[in-house]
Amino acid sequence: MITGIAHVNLTVTAGSLDYARQFYGETLGLQSAPVPQHRVGSLVWFDIGSSGQQIHISCGSTDPESKRHPCFRLPSREELETLQNKIYEHHLRGGPAAPMAADKPGEGSSVSTSGSTEYPRRFFARDYAGNLLEFTL
Repeated sequence: MITGIAHVNLTVTAGSLDYARQFYGETLGLQSAPVPQHRVGSLVWFDIGSSGQQIHISCGSTDPESKRHPCFRLPSREELETLQNKIYEHHLRGGPAAPMAADKPGEGSSVSTSGSTEYPRRFFARDYAGNLLEFTL
């Protein structure tokens, strides 16, 4: 019986794991987790709070139009809006670790093509490698 998600693996382009550390660690605030010694330098892991759930980032093929995605849950509308602003500001600021696309705060989704976005209960962004990310209450 499945009781939760152990991890979600996202792919990024070869040589961009430092950008993953910047975006997922600094912009999203996820805590870096140790990887097996034989995999150091080929992937990075992040803990999602103390839930035991993780995001794994590995190098591989990326498709910036893909609909595959993790959905991150936040505890309050205030924290959801704060994170959306932080991600959107990083998108506007640019740089190699900047999100490729991000929903503009106060508007519906321009990133997802999945229909209704239930704004302000959720928003979408695409990380620097094109992975679709969803954030919700």
